[in-house]
Amino acid sequence: MSDLPYAHGTPPLSAQLRSTPEDFRVEEILGYEADGEGEHALLLVEKRGATTDWVARELANYAGVPQVAVGYAGLKDRHAVTRQAFSVQLAGKPDPDWSAFPHADVQVLSAARHKRKLKRGALRGNRFVLVLRQVQGDRARAEEVLERIAARGVPNYFGEQRFGRGGGNVEQARAMFAGRRVDRDKRQFLLSAARSHLFNEVLAARVERDAWDKPLDGELWSLAGSRSWFGPEPFDGVLAERLARGDIHPSGPLWGQGETPAGGEVAELESAMAAANADLVAGLVAARMDQERRPLRLIPDQLRWQWLGEDALELAFGLPAGAYATVVVRELATT
Repeated sequence: MSDLPYAHGTPPLSAQLRSTPEDFRVEEILGYEADGEGEHALLLVEKRGATTDWVARELANYAGVPQVAVGYAGLKDRHAVTRQAFSVQLAGKPDPDWSAFPHADVQVLSAARHKRKLKRGALRGNRFVLVLRQVQGDRARAEEVLERIAARGVPNYFGEQRFGRGGGNVEQARAMFAGRRVDRDKRQFLLSAARSHLFNEVLAARVERDAWDKPLDGELWSLAGSRSWFGPEPFDGVLAERLARGDIHPSGPLWGQGETPAGGEVAELESAMAAANADLVAGLVAARMDQERRPLRLIPDQLRWQWLGEDALELAFGLPAGAYATVVVRELATT
């Protein structure tokens, strides 16, 4: 991530993130309530210093059901305090006493019956409250950058979590495409890392052109809050107004079968990126991944900040599902 270009200049601050789990708080936004009936228990769980998979296993053990009976919408950071939803299929069993769940760093805050298992990706977004500590740098310029982020957003890079320690997941994907065998779960993770790398390469090129939040010829537009996209079509006043209010965003490729559906300058840029990463592109095509699109621009929702003394800064904001809080922070501070 450190070699990706910044949209708002060199970060004005240096700081420490995740000094304690309490300095990185995340709350899921599902966008719907429990049905009130059905064979699944929909739980709101607060966890500290624990992985989502571990909590899912412990919930299954406590309820006396197989782990496959437990669902969740997305993985959440271990080194954080997170509130997220889980579903537990009880299939004729009574609800256990969730208040007695036997782990000090995991608490079931609420439980209600629901008709369906919670599926991966069934999430509207997340709300973050982060505290940067040992902050050093130019506070006046930091305020300016925060104002720019609130108004203009940041490049919607995939965060370093997608690429593993030292970015090694991309090299593992290359090895897999060259013939190394991996298990099924690892395969899906490496396919995602390869697509994410290609997307970041395109986005980085557009940041360098200052065209990550404005159109190029042949643009494809992502609709905010959905996976839908449209275009290319001539840029006119209607599209300009929708772009200005955040209803649409320029998009980049999640690579798969077929040529880029973009036109003009966008197609040239994306085709050049594909040629420079031919092994990754060929591997994704062979895996029969479909062409998809992802917004290039990420606008934090209701970005707020306050200084907590001389060397601590609290940030609060919401992001859509699939976006990374760390790519917001990186425009402000090196951590």
